[in-house]
Amino acid sequence: MAAHAEAAIEIEARRSWGRSYFTRRYLLVLPPMVIMVLFLIGGIFADVIAPGDPGQTHLLSRLEAPVFSGGTSEFPLGTDHVGRDIWTRIVHGARVSLIVVAIVVPGAALFGTAVGMFAGWRGGIVGQLLMRYVDVQLALPAILFAVLLGAVLGASLRNVIIILLVWTWTVYARLIRAEVLSLKEREFVVASLAAGGSNWWIMRKQLLPNVFNTIVVVMTLEIPIVIVAEASLSFLGVGAPVEQATWGRMITEARNYLTHAWWVMWMPGLALMLVALSGNLVGDWLRDLLDPRLRNLG
Repeated sequence: MAAHAEAAIEIEARRSWGRSYFTRRYLLVLPPMVIMVLFLIGGIFADVIAPGDPGQTHLLSRLEAPVFSGGTSEFPLGTDHVGRDIWTRIVHGARVSLIVVAIVVPGAALFGTAVGMFAGWRGGIVGQLLMRYVDVQLALPAILFAVLLGAVLGASLRNVIIILLVWTWTVYARLIRAEVLSLKEREFVVASLAAGGSNWWIMRKQLLPNVFNTIVVVMTLEIPIVIVAEASLSFLGVGAPVEQATWGRMITEARNYLTHAWWVMWMPGLALMLVALSGNLVGDWLRDLLDPRLRNLG
């Protein structure tokens, strides 16, 4: 009787710990969630939030400080070396990042998942060749691979999207293949195959639902990676065109003014850091939430 009571107390303690763990994690992830929502709103409604032209120059207001550092309310975050409004450029830069994320993340997830499921379920020579390509690409330094592609394709937003699609789909392919290789040995999959289920039916009804959580988590974690990658390409001059406002372009143009006009680099740099860090924290929280081992503690 005492043993049963002790076991019940231990189980309840574990559940209580699990509930408090997720409560703490939820409270901690609220600020990053707010930042990501603001990033989303800023990207979608950039023309409403910052209706000005991000490329418009005000030569008489060059390197004007932010309003909280002695500047005017006309330029709340100051201006750059040619008098462009930093606030307007940051908001419109968020739109560029959002466009890239909205295309690259789901596109890479779809293609990478398809390749991973095919290689894991069917295998064969084609599957082996696909995975050897994945291994080779993942072995290359990511930024070097992206810069080489950018140098070949040229600077444009379309080419940035192509580069990041080619770069990121391999992550999904490797993870999904590993999960499918494990799932195909499970009893419910073997039973479906023995009952005459087609390959397409098994992949759609048995495999895909079981790898869906992994896909969602990887997509969430890839969002900040894609944002930073797009900014890095722009910083290195192989990203979006010069006339297009991007966070990476703003940072690279501000390098010569860091000592006497700190806001020119700090403002876009801070925006990039906050969004990237928030995306990582939200992704980590979602991964823990969808992990059955942690979820069962609650």
